[in-house]
Amino acid sequence: MGKTILIVDDDPAQRRLLQAAVERNGFLTRAAENGAQAVEAVDKHADIDIVLLDLVMPGMSGQEALKEIRQRRADLPCIVLTASGGIDTVVQAMQAGATDFFVKPASPERIMVSVRNALEMSNLKTEVVRMKKRVTHQLGFDDMVANAPVMAPVVRMGKRAAASNIPVLITGESGVGKELLARAIQGASERAGRPFVTVNCGAIPENLVESILFGHAKGSFTGATDNHAGKFVEAHGGTLFLDEVGELPLDMQVKLLRVLQEGEVDPVGGKRPVKVDVRIISATNKDLAKLVADNRFREDLYYRLNVFPIEAPPLRERKEDLPTLVQRFVARFNAEEGRNVRGASQAAMQMLMDYDWPGNVRQLENSVFRAVILCEGDLLQAEDFPQISGLKPLVAANDAMPADVPVPANDHHVTAAHVAFTQAVAEAAETVTPPVAVFDGEGHLRQLEQIERDLIELAIDHYAGHMSEVARRLGIGRSTLYRKLREYGLEERAVGEG
Repeated sequence: MGKTILIVDDDPAQRRLLQAAVERNGFLTRAAENGAQAVEAVDKHADIDIVLLDLVMPGMSGQEALKEIRQRRADLPCIVLTASGGIDTVVQAMQAGATDFFVKPASPERIMVSVRNALEMSNLKTEVVRMKKRVTHQLGFDDMVANAPVMAPVVRMGKRAAASNIPVLITGESGVGKELLARAIQGASERAGRPFVTVNCGAIPENLVESILFGHAKGSFTGATDNHAGKFVEAHGGTLFLDEVGELPLDMQVKLLRVLQEGEVDPVGGKRPVKVDVRIISATNKDLAKLVADNRFREDLYYRLNVFPIEAPPLRERKEDLPTLVQRFVARFNAEEGRNVRGASQAAMQMLMDYDWPGNVRQLENSVFRAVILCEGDLLQAEDFPQISGLKPLVAANDAMPADVPVPANDHHVTAAHVAFTQAVAEAAETVTPPVAVFDGEGHLRQLEQIERDLIELAIDHYAGHMSEVARRLGIGRSTLYRKLREYGLEERAVGEG
């Protein structure tokens, strides 16, 4: 999903130059001829990510338009353009909220540096806001990615649950985002900003469940060197999220039922019960009704928890949300890892859309994390998702090579760099299907030129004749690539170059 840039300039030639510069780098554009049109475009199109704004225009000036835009969308980065670099003009624009400025005419490189810096800063600010909301327990339904039709009833039910303290049971496969939905319910309720305590019932050792949930007094058992409040007391006034509640031992289910009924907990070794005001949201990926039938879950507790059930759908049923999820994960990992990936290429996104995602949103999140780390450019490619595409990332030509690779003494045209390149691409060739053969029919190594020719031919097929991509992936210049095509008689394979 490409970022959209609004270009505002009364000079048609200047608008075309700016559009060409940013579109050449994979961005989408919208255009406006004056300040009034710019403000209208910001009101009308929520997909605008950056504004390039000329300061001197007839009618509403750039300074006036900047103030109007900032009032409507304070988070929207605005880069101002000026024909004169007067310090007063620049200071006024920056005080009004401009992210950056440059003097016209500016080189395409200067423009793109400013655009990418603005995007990176915007991503950082967005992640900081989201992290603050998470820490302060104020995440709401607006912070969820839930545009798919199948998510509409989920959000509607969640908002209704948030309007009361009714116990909620969230069901769904592992990794669908049950905890995020629980946080959104709290964030939309009167308990927003209060404690949100998560307990993974399946990850607690059976002999510690009671102590962790209800607390213990000092000296109540071996190792109890201090008083421990317990999760219920920690969540007092807020929400306790019982994840994988179906994993609770039967004896703990009895005590949990009592807490829900009486509104008080009995710490292990404590002298008196402790009153608690806690909203319970539980979640499970199991069929609790079947567990009840199998006598593995108490029927009375089941009815106590299953007052307001909400089923979270798997990712394969809400593919419409996948591009937005990918973009959000990319933005987050850019901020966390100091990367500057713009998103996923069209081919990579199509591959992700076609995948079934058995691990749901959690699997997608981890896959994007790995892809962002592997990505060598500014767009995620299919090979950056090796666990999904079945392809391993191609080895770059400048990767470390074994020190003992020999250079044939009888061939003055074969340099050490040539050997390193051939060795690297040969190793890369073995990671794709079909592989390039390194040995001949008798078990001997094939000549370097033969392996190199086959690898280049394979790369041309793999990247559909896109020679710029072939050269980049093989780690050589385009002129070197075309020279090798002539040497190996492969010129006709480059016909697909556009």
